[in-house]
Amino acid sequence: MRTPRGSDGDLVIRTAHGREVTTELAGTYLRRLRGMLGRRHLPDALLLRPGNSVHGMGMLVALDVAQLVPGPDDGSYRVLRTCLLRPAGLVGARRGVVAVLEAPRGSFGRWGLAAGDVLHVDQAAAR
Repeated sequence: MRTPRGSDGDLVIRTAHGREVTTELAGTYLRRLRGMLGRRHLPDALLLRPGNSVHGMGMLVALDVAQLVPGPDDGSYRVLRTCLLRPAGLVGARRGVVAVLEAPRGSFGRWGLAAGDVLHVDQAAAR
């Protein structure tokens, strides 16, 4: 399987409601810095790991953002908070955050994702 340009591979994230979301992993400094900038088509989701804050400089569209802390099990995260990242906006760092999940605006509502939810990451799906 070919890795998408600008991605460290794909993961599958399972939400607390059983929804499976194919997620690109941005695991290097440069890939996290770029995030979703300059993309014609946005992925279903992008996991920035490690990471704790994101910016919208140069973005043309708003994104759903979830700040994640370690979950109860290996390979899981708990959603600390969700918010909307507007173009040129900033989601500041929070204590304990180890990763950030970005998705096109409205995705979290469709997935039923909210603060306190536990997300499970299927590492076997990576590359």
